Order: sequence, then structure tokens, then C-alpha cells
Amino acid sequence: MSANLRQDRGQAFPIYVVMVAGLLFLAFAFFAVGQASATRNGAQGAADSAALAAAQRAREELGPRVMLALTTPGGLDNLFTDGVVLADARAEAANFAAKNHADLLTLDPRPGGVGKFTFKASVQTKYTVGKSVIPGTEQDHGTATATAMIELRCGLPPDGGVGASPTPAPTSTPPPPVTITCDGQDLPVDPVPDVEKLFSVKLVD
Repeated sequence: MSANLRQDRGQAFPIYVVMVAGLLFLAFAFFAVGQASATRNGAQGAADSAALAAAQRAREELGPRVMLALTTPGGLDNLFTDGVVLADARAEAANFAAKNHADLLTLDPRPGGVGKFTFKASVQTKYTVGKSVIPGTEQDHGTATATAMIELRCGLPPDGGVGASPTPAPTSTPPPPVTITCDGQDLPVDPVPDVEKLFSVKLVD
């Protein structure tokens, strides 16, 4: 009987080896999937920050133009179709991508309608997934895209922003202060409001 037991154990040992090897492979495969997921998440975070940085830089530039745009026929269209200093927005996007260990591949600025402008950023991580049981991952970089939108919050109130009375004020009386309506609330423009009150910046995908 002892001989049969030893024979059974000898036959079972290769099965144990195969099972352990299989479990180890699965463990390493799950680890590789986790590495890939972390790389993709890192790329997405870099893309989000790059797009937002470009939009926020453009917002700083557009702020001083708002009042002229609001009081000029077609001014809101021109505010965005005239564009922004793309070199500055691109440099800001590249800077924030680098802070997140990624390279900015492209930055696509587009008017998004009246009072809207979008920046679509595409990035690639500087690092790779790393070595794993899955071939090729040591050369696999994470890539991602993100789009941020600047949206004007303001417009002129129904009276045109210069008081409730349509009658012109006498020349000896200072004109009423100009106001704009932002998110449903009247806002005086002297001093000029902060750009955060004039524009919203958000990710749209």
C-alpha cells in the first residue's frame, strides 16, 4: 500500500506544479492589468489638467474684452471667433501635462457657439506600463484626451446695462453705472469683475 501511496503522490506533484504556475501567471496578469489601468488613469489626469490649464489661461486673456464685446453688436461672436493667443494656452497646457509626467501631443482650440470656446488636449505619458507577463507593455505609454470649455456667464440686463430709465441722463449728471447680468444677478463693471465671475471653465468630456 505504501508503494501505491508514493506512486499517487508522485503523480500528483506535477499537477500541483502546474496549478501553482497557473495561479502565479494569473497573479502576474492581474498585476499587469493594474499597471495598465494606473497608466491610463495617469494619462487621463494629465489630459484633464492640460485642457483646463489652457482654458484658464485663455480666460485670463479674454476677461478684459468682455465689456467691449457685450456693448458691441456681434461682439460676443467676435470675442471667441477672433481667437486667443494660442501659444500662451499651449505653453500652459504643456506645462501642466509635464507636471503630471506626460507630454502634450496636440491642443485643438475651437469656438463652441456664442459665448463658448473649447480646448481639446491630447497627451502621452512619459512613462510606460513597465515589464509584465504580457509582451510589449514595457513600451506601452498611456494616452488620453480631454476637452475643457470656457463659457461666458454674463449678458446685458434688459435695460441695456445703463439703468432702468430709457431717457438719456442730462449732461450735467454722471451717467448711471453700467451693469451686466451674470448667472441671473446684476453685477457692476466698475471695478471690472474677476474673470471667475465672467466665465466658467469646466471639463465637458
